[in-house]
Amino acid sequence: MEKYFRLSHARNWRKVPFIAALLAISLQAGAQQMLSLDSCRAMALRNNKQMNVSELKQDVAKNIRKSARTKYLPHVSAVGTYQFTSEEISLLNSEQKTTLSGLGDSFAGLAALTGIPVSTGMSMLLNAEGQKIVDAFKTDTRHIWAGSVMAVQPVFMGGSIVAMNKMADLGEEMARNTADSKRQEIIYSVDKTYWQVVSLKHKKRLAESYLAVVKKLEGDVQRMIEEGVATKSDGLSVSVKVNEAEMTVQQVNDGLVLSRMLLCQMIGLPMNDPVTLADEDAENLDVATYQARPDVATAIENRPELKMLDNTVAISKQATKLLKAGNLPMVALMGGYTISNPSVLNGFERKFNGFWNVGVLVRVPIWNWGDVMYKVRASKGATAIASLELEEAREKIELQVSQNAYRVDEAQKRLAMANASVKKADENLRMANLGFSEGVATPTTVMEAQTAWLQAKSQQIDAEINMKLSQVDLEKSLGTLKY
Repeated sequence: MEKYFRLSHARNWRKVPFIAALLAISLQAGAQQMLSLDSCRAMALRNNKQMNVSELKQDVAKNIRKSARTKYLPHVSAVGTYQFTSEEISLLNSEQKTTLSGLGDSFAGLAALTGIPVSTGMSMLLNAEGQKIVDAFKTDTRHIWAGSVMAVQPVFMGGSIVAMNKMADLGEEMARNTADSKRQEIIYSVDKTYWQVVSLKHKKRLAESYLAVVKKLEGDVQRMIEEGVATKSDGLSVSVKVNEAEMTVQQVNDGLVLSRMLLCQMIGLPMNDPVTLADEDAENLDVATYQARPDVATAIENRPELKMLDNTVAISKQATKLLKAGNLPMVALMGGYTISNPSVLNGFERKFNGFWNVGVLVRVPIWNWGDVMYKVRASKGATAIASLELEEAREKIELQVSQNAYRVDEAQKRLAMANASVKKADENLRMANLGFSEGVATPTTVMEAQTAWLQAKSQQIDAEINMKLSQVDLEKSLGTLKY
């Protein structure tokens, strides 16, 4: 029996590595997905529907630009027709047909008047020849078949083709700028939500730490009440603080869950997916400080919104040129091949026959009651409006850059003050705990020190996150927020 127990025990120990491996695999499969800020940005850009729409719009603009290029090239077209008419075209009237058909009889009658005898055979022969002439003039145009292949090469279209191509180029550039603007908006939204989750996670850890501290204080006070060195009022005050701390933990946790769901929705993950952010468990956030400069020139050069407005102004100017072409002459070369049945190239023949042709088409507008002039004026007005909007946008962006640079400086000052407050709060809490353990400080003093410490730490977290967000705001206003 003892031998059996040893053998079973040995077999069980040999199974331990296998069980441990299975346990490790299951834990790894159930582990939360670790996401950095860059990975969140990449996933959001990849899964955002509006970003996909912007990419499709770029493809549309590219094809429009290619289409505009074809206007410089000759265009070839083919036309085919069939027509049935109830009556055919007649080149001879009825009297002429009758005269020609009776040519022999008429000649015989004329010869009889002059005394010249004409034989019956001669008369019949002349009648037959006259009928041949009538038949030769028969058109048989009740069934008409016709076809044509035509090539047209524009030579001068009043500048409309050039303006159209420049508009297509500007449209493609505008689509790229729109996509860039959408990209920056997505990155900006993801960054704000990311740091909001990090902030709430840090505050949750802080709230849980504070809850543990006040619970410990509650236990110490209860023992002191039992020993008669503290009052029930002290115990109730501490219990109230415990309830407040528990409520704070619950509120922060609810906010964290909702913010994490929002981030998952932004980056294309199921909202209930367990994800962990790379910065949420860091003891201290890596907050880089720098001298923020209101570099307006960089913003004007990089902001996609300004580029889009500039594209709008340029497109409006080209639209004016396109409208002006309506008052200018247009010249085009033409060439092709035409075929018809019946054919008239060798008399009227009931067969297909055709010919080549070349020519020049000139169109000169003479009078349109000022239609083009009014359209040009309206287009110039639209250009003026777009120019004013561009100037206004530049002024607003200049103000935005200056404000965000100021906010970065203020955030750095707030962070420095928050760090100093945390050091003082740590020391104050240490002294209060020391005094409480030695019996020279009341629970109220300790609670006040704990509250001051909680407030200082919370302000430090807010200052760090505000520093991050102010830098993001400045980068967006400068147009340098890229991935």
